[in-house]
Amino acid sequence: MKWLSKDMNEHEQYMADFERIFDGLDRLGPGSAEDTLQALHALPAVPHTLLDIGCGRGVSTVLLAEHTPALITALDNDEYNLTCLRETLGDKALQERVKLVCASMTEMPFARQQFDAIWAEGSAYIMGFEKALKSWRPFIRPQGFLVVSDLLWLTDNRHREASAFWCQSYPDMTTEDDRLSTIAKLDYQVLNSFPLSQQAWENYLAPLREKIARLSPQEFSSKALADITKELDIHRQYLGEYGYQLFILQKKGA
Repeated sequence: MKWLSKDMNEHEQYMADFERIFDGLDRLGPGSAEDTLQALHALPAVPHTLLDIGCGRGVSTVLLAEHTPALITALDNDEYNLTCLRETLGDKALQERVKLVCASMTEMPFARQQFDAIWAEGSAYIMGFEKALKSWRPFIRPQGFLVVSDLLWLTDNRHREASAFWCQSYPDMTTEDDRLSTIAKLDYQVLNSFPLSQQAWENYLAPLREKIARLSPQEFSSKALADITKELDIHRQYLGEYGYQLFILQKKGA
C-alpha cells in the first residue's frame, strides 16, 4: 500500500503539473478549423446526433455545433476540460445543443446505435486504434460515420531518436497502409482521408512553445515539464517523418 500510495501521489502531481502547463491553452493536440470542416464536408449525410470522444476543451465540439444542426454529446474524462468547454458554450449560446459527459471512452454510458456519427480527433491512441474502432462501432447507427485521426509514420527512413521516442510514447504507431488494413478488417469503409495540415500543428505547437518559455523547471516537482519540452524538441527536429492522418469512415452492415 505504501508503494501504491507513492505512485498515485506521483501521478496526481504529474497531472496537476500537466494541467498547469496547458492552463489557458485551447488545444491539447494538433488541429485546425479548416481540417475539421474538410472532414465534416466529406460526410455524405449531415449527422443529427454526434458524439465527440475525448473532446478536450472543445475546440472541435464548438465548431461542429456551429456548422451542423446536430445534438452533440461531448465526452471527456477530465472535469477541468469540460468546465472550460462549458464556459465557451455559454459564451456562444450553444449550451442547449451540447451535452457534456465526464466518463471514460472505454466505458461509455450510451445505448447501442445511439449516434449518427462519432468524432474522435487525437483520442483513439489512448485505447489503441484497433481497440477503439472495435469498441466504438456498436454506438454508431447502421451506415453511420466515424471520423478519427491517428499519428502515423510517413517514411521508412526514420531517425533513431524519433523512433526511440515514439516507441516509448506510442508503441502502436504504424503506417497508413497498416491502419487501412485494420479499418477494412473491422467493417468500415474509407470515404476519405487526408493528413492534418502544417497549420494544424502550428495551432498546437506555437502557443505551447510560448507557454513553456515562461515557465521555470524549478516550479515543477514532477517530470511533466521535462516530458513536454522533450516532445517539443522531437517535433522541432523530426516532424514530417510522422504526422496525423484524419480518416472519414462509414460503418458497414448493422
